[in-house]
Amino acid sequence: MTVAFTAVLSILAITGLAWAAKTTLRVPLCPICLGVGGTWLWMLTVRYFDVALDTSMLPVLLGGSAVGIAYTLEKRLPEGRSALLWKSLFIPVSLAAAYGIALADWAVLGAAATALLVVSVVFFLPPRQATQDSATVEKLQEQMKKCC
Repeated sequence: MTVAFTAVLSILAITGLAWAAKTTLRVPLCPICLGVGGTWLWMLTVRYFDVALDTSMLPVLLGGSAVGIAYTLEKRLPEGRSALLWKSLFIPVSLAAAYGIALADWAVLGAAATALLVVSVVFFLPPRQATQDSATVEKLQEQMKKCC
């Protein structure tokens, strides 16, 4: 129970600081996102330095960030891209990446990060547009006119 209390207190404290910074600096920040992200970041840092700390809340926080990132990026999807397909691919793979981070399993993290990169490129790169003045297109149009 102590770790949950510590995590909630950390989230609230970092969220409050982020909110104050947002109003002062007028920088577009999501205070709760920074609160959750800052909490799992300091938990990872503490664990890295082998400080005795119960990090059982770490996977929960990482998973929440993974879902939050998916929903934030969903708003930026190009027109015509399926939001449901985006979330169906991005969220499970980002949860696998969070698992790799939480357990310090670099192979899982690397594979998941690569898959996330591929999914992101597929969804965010604009589709190539065929040029109308292409010689091949014109040739095919002429052949179709002569066909029937």
